[in-house]
Amino acid sequence: MTSFEEVETEETVTCLHLTFYHPCQDEKMVFRCLDFCKREQVRADEMAKFGRDSSACRYNLMDTRVSRIQFSLQFYRKLHTSEHGFEIKNLSKKTKLTVNQTELGYLNKIDLPWKCIISFGDYQILAEVQEGESVDYFETHLHLAEAPILQERCLPCLPSLQPIPENGISPSIFPSQGKSPTEIDENEL
Repeated sequence: MTSFEEVETEETVTCLHLTFYHPCQDEKMVFRCLDFCKREQVRADEMAKFGRDSSACRYNLMDTRVSRIQFSLQFYRKLHTSEHGFEIKNLSKKTKLTVNQTELGYLNKIDLPWKCIISFGDYQILAEVQEGESVDYFETHLHLAEAPILQERCLPCLPSLQPIPENGISPSIFPSQGKSPTEIDENEL
């Protein structure tokens, strides 16, 4: 056999892409300790912690409004399947964490959707999971957003904040032309 035939089969690696946004990044440089250039390997049995405390957190956010440990991500294999996932847990006693429309209080945890927006305070993080096969480790790939993520992307999991009237016609379609709403008796129609 040749050396090529003896090489172990390569496994694909699950990668968690995280795109960060904060409105004051240019002034405060809150992400200055994050490495946006390359993928980073994280052992499967480690928790990826995000927060202000560099001795406890793998990913540091340089902001006094961020908790010592803000939240964690835990990689796991789903029961009776070969699928992998991530669990997100809020570790801040002072700040609620929102994952899409789900608000997490202190020590609350949920499965991280394959594509979602994590937010707390002025922070917005777009998380996207790229599935892989490896059970020994996963990778993180950090990105920096130039514009707010909630305005930049239209995710199907985020409902429109515009209420829809019972007739199903959005009022934004018709200009109001300065008129105030008036009631009409159904007999006048």
